[in-house]
Amino acid sequence: MENNLTIKKNCSYEMIIKKSRFICSLARIKSEQDAQDFINQIQTDNRKANHNCFAYMIGKEDHIQRESDNGEPSGTAGVPILQALQMEHLHDVCAVVTRYFGGIKLGAGGLIRAYSNVTTGAIHESGIVNRVIQSLLTITVDYSEHDALTYYLKQHNLEIDHEEYGVKVALTIFVDQDQQDTVKDDLTNRFNDRLQVSLAGQRVHEIPFTIPK
Repeated sequence: MENNLTIKKNCSYEMIIKKSRFICSLARIKSEQDAQDFINQIQTDNRKANHNCFAYMIGKEDHIQRESDNGEPSGTAGVPILQALQMEHLHDVCAVVTRYFGGIKLGAGGLIRAYSNVTTGAIHESGIVNRVIQSLLTITVDYSEHDALTYYLKQHNLEIDHEEYGVKVALTIFVDQDQQDTVKDDLTNRFNDRLQVSLAGQRVHEIPFTIPK
């Protein structure tokens, strides 16, 4: 259930630390071009900021990872932002942390904590979802079996997307992809081959994921 996590929505989160403003902007991305467009937009919106540091990760296996300190001491901004994303096991996310310097130096340790904490705060502000691939299965059944089938689906928490009525009834349900074959076999056995089950497509279903405290 934790293999395809990402943020629920784009958002921003701000912290004031020793008079410096740290603003973390988060966005869901699909490519490096998406990331660069988002980074450029945040930089444009915050031209007067001292720094716009960033990190992003793309792909289920995080095959693309980038980070930048954008003028902060090496390793004090981009890496902590990236590590904050990694700690929550997120994918396909870009984080840009804008800093407006408040006149008080934080030191390397203070900067690392600031960039890490504001990124984590933004993640919690957004929320996390798990993207589950689901198959759409169409079940064709006689009217005499319709009530028994809908009862069976309800008992097994299988969501009906829609129904079509013709010579027979065709119900389309959502099933997690890794459960597809099991559900088809169970239906076939339960109804003694008195129904037909066919694959009707796929969707990505987003399930809220609770961040461990």
